[in-house]
Amino acid sequence: MPELPEVETTRCGIAPFIVNQTVSQVEVRQPRLRWPVMDNLGSQLEGEKVLSVKRRAKYLLIELTSGTLIIHLGMSGSLRVFTDFSAPPVQKHDHVDIAFTNGTLLRFHDPRRFGAVLWFVGLIEQHPLLVNLGPEPLSTDFNADYLQQKLAKQKRAIKLAIMDNKTVVGVGNIYANEALFRTGIHPATTAMHLDKMQVSALTEAIKQILQEAIGAGGSTLRDFVNSAGNSGYFQLQHHVYGRAGELCRQCGHPIEKMVLGQRSSFYCPQCQQ
Repeated sequence: MPELPEVETTRCGIAPFIVNQTVSQVEVRQPRLRWPVMDNLGSQLEGEKVLSVKRRAKYLLIELTSGTLIIHLGMSGSLRVFTDFSAPPVQKHDHVDIAFTNGTLLRFHDPRRFGAVLWFVGLIEQHPLLVNLGPEPLSTDFNADYLQQKLAKQKRAIKLAIMDNKTVVGVGNIYANEALFRTGIHPATTAMHLDKMQVSALTEAIKQILQEAIGAGGSTLRDFVNSAGNSGYFQLQHHVYGRAGELCRQCGHPIEKMVLGQRSSFYCPQCQQ
């Protein structure tokens, strides 16, 4: 599933091409996504000007003149930009096209159809999908004091705590595994048992890991491509995620795998206590 770095990579890729551009046409070929695409999306968007492209958690927020288009990439989605009427022939899983008057085309591709394309009029912060979200991990609101306060009474595993969007948004499975490895914390450690030094280190590691992943264009494990159709390459830097049975790059011990909250967790039993 595309996580925060992949979504941020997409945002950075599409924004220069569509900000200040006007929608000329919308074609919805497959409305049955995670939530149905509204029947009149075309009439809502045509003639609208894009004011900004933002991200909240794993949601892309395309702000237009009278509302906001919310796009979620789901498990296998991608947004591609084509310019000067250069779009290739439509493929099987190309579900939504948004064309602009300058010849730019934004194409939503989603083989598994777990993504979403939603239109919302009103204060976007009040949308049901966004209203209860925690702070952005790269913001100043997410800091060691805040995280320690959030973890103080949590008896669940620390990995589950930091993957909870009410604690902090956008720390998905890949980057939770990597941040915990970097700080030497076992993923099953009870969240409330972390001391102040560990919480501070974990906060910083989450920020560093996400920034490094954004710089590498995200992680491509199966489907993700950026707006130009290129794969990310942060997966080449993974220390534990997806490396069960391989040797730890830090100590040489085999990486192990366990299941927490129905998600695979990867860790080094020697480096993470």
